[in-house]
Amino acid sequence: MADGNEDYLSNIVFMGFGEAGHAIASGWSKSRPGTIRAYDIALAETGEEGRAVRDRCSDAGIEAVESLQQALAGARLIFCLVTADQALEAARTASPHLEQGALWLDCNSCAPQTKERAALVIEAAGGKYVDVAVMAPVYPKRHQVPLLLAGPQAQEAAGLLEQLEMRPTITGNNVGDASSVKMLRSVMIKGLEALTAECLLGARRAGVEEAVLASLQASDPGIDWRARGAYNLERMIVHGARRAAEVEEVCVTLQELGIPDWMSRGTVEWQRALASLEVEPGEDDLAARADLVLGRL
Repeated sequence: MADGNEDYLSNIVFMGFGEAGHAIASGWSKSRPGTIRAYDIALAETGEEGRAVRDRCSDAGIEAVESLQQALAGARLIFCLVTADQALEAARTASPHLEQGALWLDCNSCAPQTKERAALVIEAAGGKYVDVAVMAPVYPKRHQVPLLLAGPQAQEAAGLLEQLEMRPTITGNNVGDASSVKMLRSVMIKGLEALTAECLLGARRAGVEEAVLASLQASDPGIDWRARGAYNLERMIVHGARRAAEVEEVCVTLQELGIPDWMSRGTVEWQRALASLEVEPGEDDLAARADLVLGRL
């Protein structure tokens, strides 16, 4: 490993340490690089959210740091994994404390225009910005989840990530290229989840879900509609708030492209609605899960 690469890999920071940060850091456990720290605004809290972040850090074997300045001191490789609506603010908050030449990997699910603005902030502070899109659920793949990289620094970042046994693919030379792929894919993926809720919850309440499922299965036998329906509801119940924030960025993307965001706007409402119910997903059964939701909807 070249000295320059050792310098980058010896001091890694996660800015935001939720599910994605934990998945990546815990995946490195067998071939752990140098010092790894995590900063999350929840660490300043004494309540349940702060304890959850500390527990994730402990489980992944990394240091939880309450001070952003302390976390970024000497850091050369930073994974920014906050919520979509906080990505630009995270760049602004971190920029005064960045090491010169530090690589800022913006892994948040944001509109390309948001990433372009964040890149300007990081580069003005002397950092090197990389647009990163996480292209699959982080579990069970953990650190080997597929990543799309874009921007002038993507090649350098990809080489470092490969040394961490990660799976980067360069998709474009411009900041925003990776994000565009992620956002436009999410029109379909998150939209299908919302359509699942609208279709199958309605069918369950009407008492015709078996006939609806049979018709869907006959029309598209390549999908196990019962299993997919249960899975999609679980995703929305557990992650709907985060998905709604991501699809808000999808709407921005579409608007900037001059495309109506009618379907995605409805997706935001469904994702947010199911998350707001605050129910446990329960057993992996479509009927049981639908009843849990309908009981609170």
